[in-house]
Amino acid sequence: MLAAALISSCKFVKFVFVILTFINISNAQVNLNHPGGVHRRFEYKYSFKPPYLAQKDGTVPFWEYGGNAIASAESVRVAPSLRSQKGAIWTKAPTNFDWWEVEIVFRITGRGRIGADGLAFWYTTQKGDYNGEVYGSSDRWNGLGVFFDSFDNDNKHNNPYISAVLNDGTKQFDHQNDGTTQLLSGCLRDFRNKPFPTRARIEYYNNVLTVLFHNGMTNNNEDYELCLRSDGVQLPKNGYFGLSAATGGLADDHDVFHFLTTSLHPPGQIPADPSKVADNSEKLTQEYKEYQEKLEKQKQQYKKEHPNEVKDDEEWEEFYESENQRELRQIWQGQSQIFEHLRELSRKVDEVIGRQENTLSLVSRGISAAAGAAAPAGGGQQQPIAVGVGGTITRPEVDILISNQNSLLATIREIRNLVGDIQGRTDTIIQAQQRAPTAQIQTAGYDIQSIIAEMRDGMNQVKQGVAQFGQKVGSPNTNAQISCPTGNCVGVTLFLSVTVVQLLLVLLYNVFKSRSEAQAKKFY
Repeated sequence: MLAAALISSCKFVKFVFVILTFINISNAQVNLNHPGGVHRRFEYKYSFKPPYLAQKDGTVPFWEYGGNAIASAESVRVAPSLRSQKGAIWTKAPTNFDWWEVEIVFRITGRGRIGADGLAFWYTTQKGDYNGEVYGSSDRWNGLGVFFDSFDNDNKHNNPYISAVLNDGTKQFDHQNDGTTQLLSGCLRDFRNKPFPTRARIEYYNNVLTVLFHNGMTNNNEDYELCLRSDGVQLPKNGYFGLSAATGGLADDHDVFHFLTTSLHPPGQIPADPSKVADNSEKLTQEYKEYQEKLEKQKQQYKKEHPNEVKDDEEWEEFYESENQRELRQIWQGQSQIFEHLRELSRKVDEVIGRQENTLSLVSRGISAAAGAAAPAGGGQQQPIAVGVGGTITRPEVDILISNQNSLLATIREIRNLVGDIQGRTDTIIQAQQRAPTAQIQTAGYDIQSIIAEMRDGMNQVKQGVAQFGQKVGSPNTNAQISCPTGNCVGVTLFLSVTVVQLLLVLLYNVFKSRSEAQAKKFY
């Protein structure tokens, strides 16, 4: 039991030590985004976030809102999607730090293709109105305003637009030109109707104003891009943070989910109000010392009561792992994993090589069989084919492959010529059908008519040939005996009689076909 108590005490001491280390690290947290390092501190009195953003009575801790703004447990709807709505939310207390960073997570959604009017972030010396003229807040402010403008007042097609405007309390905002004549800097970004909430990170440090924007197209919370950066910006101290929104003839829902404020302090400068952190650190340090002393007393008492079971510190060290042993163990585990992966890769490579050898053997057998069948038909002598060793292809195998490809190409050419012939005949039949009269009832089909037309053309050619031949025979310059050039000449009478017989057969076939079709129609 005492051993268990000692082990639990050791665990508690380690836990307290980890807490102390975490507190020291949090007190000296450094932001690497700045070249000199910056101490950052979260300011909960100037922030709000879900859950339980608003209390049961509807109030937001450390904030006050008015106008048409609505606060819920998950978000603050600064202006709803109704016409001519205005609202704002402001911090109750001014800031007590010079440099700051604010991260806003918001969503502007509407059913129209164009929205209005927009959302505004404020840092001013005085809290603005809740029903003002500039995005729901007061005009002629003293400080900074970052506007997420969604309506194109100047009709230059440059909205939605993000702009930063400075004012010393004497200038009136130029609504007609969307503030382009007064803005410090800006960027053209679309923040309406995005699948994920849009984000804006506004930082003011060493008189440098930086605005980063997340377009809401991904769920990566750190996917920011630079919108604007301006040097030499002079803002008043001890200002109020605020958000406002407004709608006009068009309306959008302007919802804000997070407003997180972080104070920035130069290196070496102690953050404001460090008393509570110091008290907690001292208290935990004192508790750690007390438990350490108590543990030593319990060890001494256990040694006195159990002298035979007491182990030296060296024996207790066997239960713990040193840094060198841990490093060696990690190296051994890494090498073992690498060896396992290499063995698996070797097995897969062997499997691939075996498949390749099987494929090459099958190909070689197929080529040998094809060559053995083709050689006797060619010359009656079969030439031996040397099969390569180790998966190589010899010259005879290449020649056989080339001959096979040539035969395939010749077959493809024949098929192409056959298809071209069929296409030509089809075009001839279609043209004959187009030339045939369509308003008259034809006793024969289109195929018979095309055949008759071809026979008619042939007869005309024969007549022309006979006429030319007669002219040659009747001419005085021609010899009395004209020999037949081929020895198979046919007389004119025989040729005409055969042609007449063919025409009669075609006509009889046509009559027989028409009667057969008429008799077949009677059954229907």
